[in-house]
Amino acid sequence: MKEFKAESKRLMELMINSIYTNKEIFLREIISNASDAIDKLHYQSLTDKKLKINKDDFAIIIKIDKTNRTLTISDNGIGMSKEELETNLGTIAKSGSFDFKEQNKKKENIDIIGQFGVGFYSAFMVASKVEVISKAYGSKESYSWVSSGIEGYVVKKNNKENYGTDIILTIKDKEEYNRYLEDYELKSLIKKYSDYITYPIKMEIVNDKETKLETINSLVPLWRRNKKDISEEEYNTFYSDKFFDYEQPLSHIHTKAEGKLEYNSLLYIPSHASYDYYSKEYEKGLQLYSNGVLIMEKCADLIPDYFSFVKGVVDSPDLSLNISREMLQQNRVLKTIANNIEKHIKNALMSMQDERREDYLKFWEAFGLQIKAGIYNSYGMNTEKLQDLLMFFSSKEDKLVTLKEYIDNNKEEKAIYYACGSSTDQIKTLPQVESMISKDKDILLCSNYLDEFVLKVMVKYEEKGFKNVCSDNIDLDTEEEKEELKTLNDTSKDLLSLMKDEIDVQEVKFTSRLKNHPVCLSTVGEISVEMEKVMNAMPTNESIDAKKILEINFNHPIVQKLQNLYKKDKEELKKYSKILYAQARLIEGLPIDNPTEITNIICDILVK
Repeated sequence: MKEFKAESKRLMELMINSIYTNKEIFLREIISNASDAIDKLHYQSLTDKKLKINKDDFAIIIKIDKTNRTLTISDNGIGMSKEELETNLGTIAKSGSFDFKEQNKKKENIDIIGQFGVGFYSAFMVASKVEVISKAYGSKESYSWVSSGIEGYVVKKNNKENYGTDIILTIKDKEEYNRYLEDYELKSLIKKYSDYITYPIKMEIVNDKETKLETINSLVPLWRRNKKDISEEEYNTFYSDKFFDYEQPLSHIHTKAEGKLEYNSLLYIPSHASYDYYSKEYEKGLQLYSNGVLIMEKCADLIPDYFSFVKGVVDSPDLSLNISREMLQQNRVLKTIANNIEKHIKNALMSMQDERREDYLKFWEAFGLQIKAGIYNSYGMNTEKLQDLLMFFSSKEDKLVTLKEYIDNNKEEKAIYYACGSSTDQIKTLPQVESMISKDKDILLCSNYLDEFVLKVMVKYEEKGFKNVCSDNIDLDTEEEKEELKTLNDTSKDLLSLMKDEIDVQEVKFTSRLKNHPVCLSTVGEISVEMEKVMNAMPTNESIDAKKILEINFNHPIVQKLQNLYKKDKEELKKYSKILYAQARLIEGLPIDNPTEITNIICDILVK
């Protein structure tokens, strides 16, 4: 028996026990090596016309022998000589595929999967013994390489008739490894990891009547085919089969990049959010392949959080993988692919918005919150990327519109007006909104808790700032109206001061911006009433208070009543102040701190 040509037996233990975290990938590694062996022979047949090789004959065969607990993976590739068996398998981390690629790196059309020379040793995670029987193409002799692990290996002559390689794994005799002797389990692993290997992977299926070979893999992935040759039904079928979604996607994005960076991608925009999408359990990411071999089930680095709803696959031969091919090494290639994918998704959504508005509305209903979160969570840094995807309900159009559509519909306005509440119907009833609508102003009715936070961090759109119509800085009065209002407030300063002292507000004043309602609440500063409600609903011990102003409609009969009370009964005026403030809070959807006191005051007034 010969010892492995490595610095220590510990290296072998490392290969088996530490580098690979998932035992089932042994089959992926061995099939990838078999594919490489066929690739080498196929490549030689293209460069050496003397070799009469029919590509259609290439195949990888898998056989199960439950009686002897063996799993055999065979290929009719280039095979190995005695020296190659010792060199490639006797020296850990020696890769024949890497050498082949280096020798031919100036030549095109070489797709060799295995480069590190350690994938073969993953077999020892599930096998107590590994036997490799190989016959090099054109050779008359064949040899076998046998090892039971770290102790070493034996190489001896064999009588294999056909060129190629057979790898015979004696599966460990423990219950947890029995799954690797079941055809349904192996089929599942092949479909998961090696479905797009270039050559047929055939499994020997034995039943009572006959033994037959069944092709398991799909061979050519959909994303590598020409787009013009793929029907919409094929795209949708691939999506439902791959991602287990019973509903058709809203759109697919099929791209192919060539040149300095090569990759294929097939992405889908779902028509609905999955049951766990807006939960902590949801895991974003695209399936990542390298030369048709699955590397990662969900590669999160390929897609930003705000597009995390996108499902799909990316396949590139240019990725730098670690030696186990289980993880990516962070590099420029990955970032470039991710940036390109982000642009493709944005373009596809903009196209859907322009050309298929009904589909875009479905998308917005399902994932609009995620787009908003993309702006807010980045403190506005992603505004330029995402702002044109946003939609808000327009009071004038009575439907969802984009910010650009709002601007186009209201060219004369110097600002973008909005108001916030629990629903569009509720927002329309707000006194400030009712007054603005009566003046033919278009208001964005923001009924989602995140809306105002998003608009705050955006600051502006196309040089127009956002203005909350419920804030104190809305100025639509004429100079004459302003002067009249100023005079009223100045002459009523003592009355308003008394009212302010009785309730918890920054200021009490008369206003001209209300139509029929007697009062409303406005705010000063960055925190609005709606933001106060949202922030106080969060599970924290902190309480947030907006700086509120009680505004009284100077055209309402209540003004005369207040003035009379100030002259004749200031104690009664204090009661009216509390009622008006409670009324304004109720309109805004805010709680009343002392409902018993308010109801008693109302009853006292009613019985007089």
